[in-house]
Amino acid sequence: MTRPIVGIIGNSYLINDQYPAHAGGSMNSEAVAQVAGCLPLVVPSDPRLVSVDELLDVCDGFLLTGGRPNIHPEEYGEAETPAHGAFDRCRDAITLPLVRACVERGQPFFGVCRGFQEVNVAMGGTLHPEIRDLPGRMNHRMPPDGTLEEKFALRHKVRFAEGGVFHRLMGAPEVMTNTLHGQGINRPGARIVIEGHAPDGTPEALYVRDAPGFTLSVQWHPEWNAAADPVSRPLFEAFGQAVRAWADGARAWALSA
Repeated sequence: MTRPIVGIIGNSYLINDQYPAHAGGSMNSEAVAQVAGCLPLVVPSDPRLVSVDELLDVCDGFLLTGGRPNIHPEEYGEAETPAHGAFDRCRDAITLPLVRACVERGQPFFGVCRGFQEVNVAMGGTLHPEIRDLPGRMNHRMPPDGTLEEKFALRHKVRFAEGGVFHRLMGAPEVMTNTLHGQGINRPGARIVIEGHAPDGTPEALYVRDAPGFTLSVQWHPEWNAAADPVSRPLFEAFGQAVRAWADGARAWALSA
C-alpha cells in the first residue's frame, strides 16, 4: 500500500562552511516513517525552487521542523536586533503562508520548535527573542556541551490544560520533555490555543482553534527517540492518522476521547 507523503520542511546549511545544502535531520524522517507510518519527503524551503501551491498538491501533510535560524521579526511587526540571531527568510516565505493555507484547507501539519513558533507567527502572534532574559524564566536552550543524548535529555515538565486535546492524547496532565530553544511565544496569534506550559510559564503546546485539520504543535523536540518515548509516540501516531485520513479524502480531524 502506498504511504501518504509528509513534506518535512528542510533547513539551509553550509557543509564545511562552503557547500550550500537543504537538509532535514534524520530523526525527523525516522519519526515520520517509523511512527507516523508515512513517506518522508524533505522539502527545500525556498520560494525560488518550490511554491506553496505545489507543496499542497504533492504532500498530504507537513512536519514543520526545528532549525537554528529564527523567524525574522519583520514577520510579526518588530525590528531586527542582535538578540534575534540568524534568520532564514526563504523558509519564512514558504512556511508562514503554508501554515495559513493548511489551516484553511484542513490539511494536517505538526509544528516542532521553530515550527511551533511559525504557527503562532503565521496566525498573527509574536515572539520573545530570548526568553532566558525574561524575569523568572529558565534557560531553555540546548546545552552547549555533551553527547547528543545529553543535549536531548528530558529537562522539564509540561503541564496541559485539564481535559484538553493534549491531556487526552497523552492520557496524563503532565509530562517530561526536552528543551532546545532560545525564543518563545510572546503574544499568541488569533485562534492560537495554548494548552501546555513549562513550570516557568513558557508556552509549550498549542493548536489552532476551529481549524478542521490537525494543527497540534509543540515547543520541544518529539522527533528524538520518537518510537520509544511515551510522549513523542502518541503525537506522531496521531499526526500519521490525520495524514492518512487526508490522503483518503477526509477533510477533518478530531482526537478520539
